[in-house]
This record gives sequence, structure tokens and C-alpha cells, in this order.
Amino acid sequence: MRRRPQVAAAVATVVVMALAISGCGRGADAGAGVESRITVLAAASLTDAFSDVATAFEAATPGLTVEVNSGASSSLREQILAGAPGDVFAPADNANMAAVVKAGAAVDPADFVANELQIVVPAGNSAGVTGLADFADADLLLGLCAEEVPCGQLARRVLATAGVTPGGLAPAIDTNEPDVRSLLTKVEAGELDAGIVYRTDVLAAGDAVEGIDIPADANVAVTYAIAALTGAANPEGAAAFVAFVLSDEGQAILASFGFRTP
Repeated sequence: MRRRPQVAAAVATVVVMALAISGCGRGADAGAGVESRITVLAAASLTDAFSDVATAFEAATPGLTVEVNSGASSSLREQILAGAPGDVFAPADNANMAAVVKAGAAVDPADFVANELQIVVPAGNSAGVTGLADFADADLLLGLCAEEVPCGQLARRVLATAGVTPGGLAPAIDTNEPDVRSLLTKVEAGELDAGIVYRTDVLAAGDAVEGIDIPADANVAVTYAIAALTGAANPEGAAAFVAFVLSDEGQAILASFGFRTP
């Protein structure tokens, strides 16, 4: 995916164009705003950050509202390829974006944030988890994201790099969750002793969990891309939202949730 362009100065222009073209401005006869909506299909790890991004975007574009549908990136990809409605796609990896672009369902994706993995344990860490080797301990209750979603693929790569594999230590995984938020919820509730999620999810959970760093030589970084969908019902609104995410204001919101510049 191409690198994030410098678009901050162009955001206001894009927003104004979106409102004018899509009819979101004031009606000349009634003086009432015509509401328009865009649907953003976003990775589960973007749930909290995109909620704030959507709020700020709506404040900047009166009459244009944002519905954020969060879920596993692979599931969102399949929904898009099956023709599900949506205006913007923001998965947690480039592979799912590449599949959507290859199918002609998205255009001109741009990398907009980066993330990395971290071990997450319930507050207090009563099980005494210290690192990746504990994921071979059959006495612990351990979870990963499902193998088909980015956080699951990346976690397995990390464990393999650390030698926690059938060829070394055997991972003792008790559950494979459909997305990172489902896994985080189980750790927060104390149903699991540990899981592997994104660093930003650990931050979002606050005092309910604790994070344990993964050694740099085993960890992996992941880059998120965003793009308007070619089947967008509101293409101008979609373009405006993408521009806002890439703007200084959008990037500042994302940084406040722990995301890094790609």
C-alpha cells in the first residue's frame, strides 16, 4: 500500500465538495439540512478510535453522519466481496485490503496507522504470566484471535518466532476468538489468564487489564490501510472521511489511542 499522503490542507476542500455534491447542505427552500450517511467498515481494533474520529468528522461536516461497523477484518472483507453496503474500508492489515482492491471493490488505499502486539492479562495477573513461553502452559487458560483474522495470524507468527510451536514448545490455546475485542473482553472478565492482542486494545481497556511487552525480536508491526469503496452509496462523503482520517486532526485522535504513524 502507498504511504499516507500529506492531505491536511486539502481536508476542508474535500469536505465542502462532499457536502455540495451529495446534497448535505442547506435546502434553499426549506432551510433544513438534508441528512446523509456513510458506513465505515473498520477492524475491531479501531472501534474506540473510530468512534471519536466519527464524532469529530460529523462536527466538521454538519448533516453528514457516520455509522461505524466494526468486526474482524477478514469477515468485513468477505461482506464487501459479497456485495454488502459500505462506503469506506479500514482493515487491520494490508492483505485484506489488497484482496478488496484486487476484486475492484476499493481504490487508492492509503496506509494511515501502525500497531503492534502485546500480551494482555487480567488486572493483578493472578496467574503470574511473564511472557510468550507461558502460552505453552496447559494449566493456564489462554486465548488467541482466530487464525483467519489479522490478530490471530500475527500472534501465531510471534509464537512461532519465539519457538512456541509444535516444533518447540506446543501452544496450549483454549479458545480462538472471532476478533480482537471478543478476546479482550474474555481477558477483562477473568475468563482467560492471558491473550495476545494489539497494544492499542490493552490501552483501551484501562485498569481492567495489564500489558506485558513482547520482545522486539519476536514482535511484529502491522500497518492499517483505508480506502473508499467503489460501490459506495455516498462516494463524496467516503472521500471526505478518508481525507479526515489522514488529516492532522484525524491522526491526532488516532495517536491518542496509541496508534503510531506508519
